[in-house]
Amino acid sequence: MSVEARERRQPWILLSPALTAIGLLLFVPLFFIVVYSFWLRTATGADQAGFYLDNWNEALTDPFYRDILFSTLRIAAITTVACAVLGYPAAYFIARSKGNKALLLLLLMLPFWISYIIRTMSWINILGVSGAVNWVLLNLGITSEPIQMLYNEPTVILGLVHFLLPFMVLNVYVALEGVDVSLEDAACSLGSTRWQAFREVTLPLSLPGLAAGGLLCFVLSAGTYITPLVLGGPTDAMYANLVFEAIITQLNWPLGSALSLMLLGVLGALVLVYNHYLGMGQLMKGLG
Repeated sequence: MSVEARERRQPWILLSPALTAIGLLLFVPLFFIVVYSFWLRTATGADQAGFYLDNWNEALTDPFYRDILFSTLRIAAITTVACAVLGYPAAYFIARSKGNKALLLLLLMLPFWISYIIRTMSWINILGVSGAVNWVLLNLGITSEPIQMLYNEPTVILGLVHFLLPFMVLNVYVALEGVDVSLEDAACSLGSTRWQAFREVTLPLSLPGLAAGGLLCFVLSAGTYITPLVLGGPTDAMYANLVFEAIITQLNWPLGSALSLMLLGVLGALVLVYNHYLGMGQLMKGLG
């Protein structure tokens, strides 16, 4: 074998362990999900192998699934906007801090040390009928009886923002770290106010980080099922809850596979649009 041939093969040899793991853990299960989506659930509860479009027809045409998909995308959009509004000032504060930046980043990372499920369930002790908020309201005499604050859509959005806000802050922080502070000073020296310098210089340069954080928050919130399961009511189910219900409760793997692929297709299209206009580099910086 020639030297050039060995040099061409060497990168693939080095990548083979990672490519093998990705193939076995991602593409092989995805292949089985695609195959399952064309099987048929019979009246006896058995799965009949074959190529049937019944599951796809139900998933695409049934108003029940369509409405919950639109509701899921709406909740994900509201969550993303809330994370952007709350996360940008926090990221700006950390990026422009002088001596305590490492401590602030450590505090930002602390929620990741606690299980997502535990963090979600903690809202029950805060907003529940016998939770901390109602205890304060009753003891201060503001209300005469406990207020029902759980098991509705706003509480689901609150739980999602609580979970996803650090992702937004990290991505915006990485973008702001790449913006030279002297650019704002130069703008001010040319007659701009601090607000004008931020609006015309810092904000446009940090938009890739904001877009990366928005994509991450949107995808993660649209694909979650724990938060609406714990904090939502019977009418607040999101699309991932339908997949969970179909596969785990009803044991209807063919329909659940079709539903999961629909959600994957919608979110995948969003990622492709983002990659086309902005690229995945900024998102990788935020995750790194």
